[in-house]
Amino acid sequence: MTDTTNASAGDVTERSESADRYERAGDAVDQVDDAADDLVDDADDADEVDEADEKDVSDRRAAAEPTESDLFRESEIAADYIEGLLDILDYDGDIDELVQNGRPMVEVVGGRLQSLVGSRGTTLEALQELSRLAVYRQTGSPSRLLLDVGGFRAGRRKELAALARNAAEKVRQYGESVRLEPMSAFERKCVHDVINALTGVESESEGVEPGRRIVVRPSA
Repeated sequence: MTDTTNASAGDVTERSESADRYERAGDAVDQVDDAADDLVDDADDADEVDEADEKDVSDRRAAAEPTESDLFRESEIAADYIEGLLDILDYDGDIDELVQNGRPMVEVVGGRLQSLVGSRGTTLEALQELSRLAVYRQTGSPSRLLLDVGGFRAGRRKELAALARNAAEKVRQYGESVRLEPMSAFERKCVHDVINALTGVESESEGVEPGRRIVVRPSA
């Protein structure tokens, strides 16, 4: 009789702990989803080198260029933050911290991670902002951290490169401007980078978030 009672108490405790874990996971997902709805990058975001602001942004960064060690420390802080979130959500993922092209980066690879990417990477962008905030709280300096989950950004870059080249071809063929669909700051920068490497065309962003988009036109 005593054994049965103890077993029942153990089951209740286990169920309680499981419910508590899923409640915390739900809170974490809600936090990321809320951030995805509320956080919108503007033209001064570190991910975008936009027309008129390009020189100003470069000058500000050059004034206080972080060392390689500083950048890697930022990636470590962000990785710790992401690892804590994955633990709460009970998700499995391999986390890599690195420095790439002069900026800190964290890559997360694993199954069941799509919810951390969201529709067209909206949740990923919000999670990146939260990770940057975690870095800022420890270092006191703004971070240009880049977060990727499940290789989403790498795949999206290829799609956007093809889109940019297609738009450039239409501009060259018809001599008229082409307006692309609204994009995030990360997506716009990918397109700008491709267009800037081509001859006969140029690009600029227009509009306000969340409807800010790129216009590709014949170069002057």
